Amino acid sequence: MTAATSPSRDAAIQEAVGYLLNGTFEERLRRWVAIPSASRVAANKPDLWRYLTDEMQPLFERLGFKTRIFENELAPGPFLLAERIEDPNFTTVLQYGHGDVVAGLDEQWDKGLSPFAMTERDGRWYGRGTADNKGQHAVNIIAIEALLAVRGSLGFNLKFLIEMGEESGSVGLEEVCAAHRDELEADVFIASDGPRLALERPTIFLGARGGMAFELEIEARENFQHSGNWGGILSNPGIELCHAITALVDRTGHIKVREMTPGSIPDNVRATLKECRITPAPGDPAVEEWWGEPGLSPEEKVFAWSSFEVMEMECGNLAQPLYAIPPRARARVQLRFPVGVDPQAVVPAVRTALQKAGYGRVNVRDPTDATFLASRLDPDHPWVRRVAASIEKTLGSAPAILPNLGGSLPNNIFSDLLGLPTIWIPHSYPGCLQHAANEHLPVSIVHEGLAIMAGLYWDLGNETTRPAD
Repeated sequence: MTAATSPSRDAAIQEAVGYLLNGTFEERLRRWVAIPSASRVAANKPDLWRYLTDEMQPLFERLGFKTRIFENELAPGPFLLAERIEDPNFTTVLQYGHGDVVAGLDEQWDKGLSPFAMTERDGRWYGRGTADNKGQHAVNIIAIEALLAVRGSLGFNLKFLIEMGEESGSVGLEEVCAAHRDELEADVFIASDGPRLALERPTIFLGARGGMAFELEIEARENFQHSGNWGGILSNPGIELCHAITALVDRTGHIKVREMTPGSIPDNVRATLKECRITPAPGDPAVEEWWGEPGLSPEEKVFAWSSFEVMEMECGNLAQPLYAIPPRARARVQLRFPVGVDPQAVVPAVRTALQKAGYGRVNVRDPTDATFLASRLDPDHPWVRRVAASIEKTLGSAPAILPNLGGSLPNNIFSDLLGLPTIWIPHSYPGCLQHAANEHLPVSIVHEGLAIMAGLYWDLGNETTRPAD
């Protein structure tokens, strides 16, 4: 832009997209992906720090932000808070991202691909963190950079929190937010994580289903016993455990324990989901309509109801068969749940259901992993309308609005603890293979995401004072 050219919304969008077209975005993300910041791998702890001190902190400070790094003894890694306060009377936005990733799984990637060396193939960037979550907060940060280049200021206040332990269950995040509640005060929370509804359908979601995992176990005896000598007169814990699970969920995925489901779906949530369609991309599995809660649409099943899954089972030794009755069987199960389910009531209700069904020998262990709580902003909230209108102005079509993500995020910390309306604008899609080998981010989503965020930031900056909701 020249000095004689007045800044405009379109100019900000073009500037943001320009970072993609001139290679700046790719070069920066390639450098970030190369940092193996796996929070569950003890040897990579220095990389959790390096991501913040070598990359995030200098970048934010160059953009006029003040930065602080927080630690918490529970957390696997540090937290960065970057803030740019332009006027106390301006709208203040809290943003969030996480720079940690899951383990690389190097040997499982396709030939020519590597988790910590970003590779472009068929319009996709492959690498660990491209989709979850380095690529997503890269979109937002570069859109901020573009706005500053065009306008010279944001026109709103921005606080950006980056944690380095989300893939470890965000342990310590709640404690950090509670300890620094005043520094994190804002009018709205806007962040990017998780997938869109579909590859080509820009989306916003307003919260997240909760998630919890626990184990079911039967220990019948100490040792394996020969099936020829004892078969028919000793119980088989594998068979018994399989039948016990059917006291919780039937053969089509219908959950039988009332406390594990919300019981009903709010009318405005149901109405919002009527405008959404789960559309598997090429290579995705087809939706199996017969599975899950009877009478609900696929969208209601994923975004407004609970799902109960057996994630892993152990019984005997498949790798080295012993032809013996196993002494024990164990299953790790998971419940994803929306607002309306009390997670504290789930395990006691499961124990009661198993006792009533005659499976008193099943030991239901308390959860050991972190439990994510469910949260959901009202779809009729003014901030939902404001953000959706901005995206529609940029793209010419309205985004899909999901009441919450089907997966789990620490959204409740921002909605409940900090008391903020929460809106997520994902820059990924369901087939991105996050947490698996060959994780990738389509360049087309980056292009669209940069335009969306630059337009939104421009609109936020045009509201020179806090809007009255």
